[in-house]
Amino acid sequence: MNIYLQRVEDAVAEVTRGLNANQFTRHPEGKWSAAEILEHLDRTYKTTIPHLQKCLDAGRPTAGRPSLAQRFAVGIVVGLGYMPPGRKAPAYAVPKGLPLDEVLRDIPVHVADMDRVLAECEHRFGARRRLADHAILGPLTAHQWRKFHWVHTRHHMKQIARLRKD
Repeated sequence: MNIYLQRVEDAVAEVTRGLNANQFTRHPEGKWSAAEILEHLDRTYKTTIPHLQKCLDAGRPTAGRPSLAQRFAVGIVVGLGYMPPGRKAPAYAVPKGLPLDEVLRDIPVHVADMDRVLAECEHRFGARRRLADHAILGPLTAHQWRKFHWVHTRHHMKQIARLRKD
């Protein structure tokens, strides 16, 4: 597995180890619980897979041309590894209340599937090709998709760690 996606799996396992049911569901007013954060992350992993599969099915990348703002955002998130706080999640990534045991079971499966599809895209289309458009960041290469998911996961693992302390 790619190093960034392995870090995703390791971070989720580490931050959730030993959490009890109350810690998974407790949250400040207007904020997500640890269970909701994990579901949000899994939804992003899960939706990346068919997005990239479309490239494989079409036999070519589906990415458009990045705007200047998208290039800047990719530089901040992927280049510097900084996820700016306060951005609302796209509708497809908002938690819907799936059972926690299902989410925890699915995360490693979806990360592994995403790793496989990214590796296949990279092999077929090259490491430098932008493959598909991220909803906010725009067109990303396989490396950028992987690092985005790591930066995004790390951002949310810090939130879960804070919830755990409270």
